[in-house]
Amino acid sequence: MTLFLLTLVVLGSVIGDLLKSYGMRLQGSPDAFNRTIMYRFAITAFHNSWFLLSLVAYAISFFAFMGFLSIEDVSFAVPATAMGYVIETILARWILHEQISLRRWVGAMLVVVGVFLIV
Repeated sequence: MTLFLLTLVVLGSVIGDLLKSYGMRLQGSPDAFNRTIMYRFAITAFHNSWFLLSLVAYAISFFAFMGFLSIEDVSFAVPATAMGYVIETILARWILHEQISLRRWVGAMLVVVGVFLIV
């Protein structure tokens, strides 16, 4: 059960981040940061199906994390979910075609080392 919930937490978060990033790239950035423009930007985001799907993925991750915390200590649960950062870095390169610097790859590998230290 622990591994299942951990997988749901990580995958829900990763999928949510990727969907949100893709949706926001399609939408573009706001022209300015005043109340009217930001209101229209938010309304547009809530009509963006990629953004809405990201909210579903985040909800799955959130409720799985609540279940995960009911059976594991927070000192284990929070660092264990950090593997999502590594998976996101890999998928950002592969799916979103982002350019990842060597410094970011090294940072991702240090996260992997940190997670293995707590397991």
